[in-house]
Amino acid sequence: MAWDTDATREKILDAAIAEFSERGFSGARIHQISQNSACNRERIYFYFGGKTQLFEAALTHQLVTALDDLPVIGSGPEAIADFAGRYFDFSRSRPSLARLTFWEGLERGHPVGAEGRALHSSNKVSEIRAALPAISEAGAEDLLLAIVTLCHAWISTPNVHLVITGEPDEERRRAAIMRASELLAFDAGTD
Repeated sequence: MAWDTDATREKILDAAIAEFSERGFSGARIHQISQNSACNRERIYFYFGGKTQLFEAALTHQLVTALDDLPVIGSGPEAIADFAGRYFDFSRSRPSLARLTFWEGLERGHPVGAEGRALHSSNKVSEIRAALPAISEAGAEDLLLAIVTLCHAWISTPNVHLVITGEPDEERRRAAIMRASELLAFDAGTD
């Protein structure tokens, strides 16, 4: 019987995403990833090389999924607000991306897999520029950064919104992020 390498890699990656997002790079254990994926440690090292490369693969996989699965649809500030709302929904349904980027910033001090991630980010910047023809490249980058940061903060720092608003009102937060993104898009598109 042939070995299903794609399925094995996927099981390892899913277990790694869960472990790293819960415990961070330093707290995650290859043994636990091995156990949760039902794959031996040797398979993990064979497919990914080591803990650092596995963390990079987990984070890159989550980011690529978010950026590729959520296109900017339409044009104008409304299209940007719609993208921000869908990115917020994605972040809520898959909190591992926000948590992984949070751990990366705290523990790694530099972006892992930056080259590949930058390519996907630049594709999203191009989509923003297509939706807002008057926006500069730097303006589109700043707008994407603002949207991602606002959405990720909801997931990775839940204590902040509880202190400020007193309750975790996700619909209110989604509407606020969409409105802020729309206003930023309007402002950036009229420079």
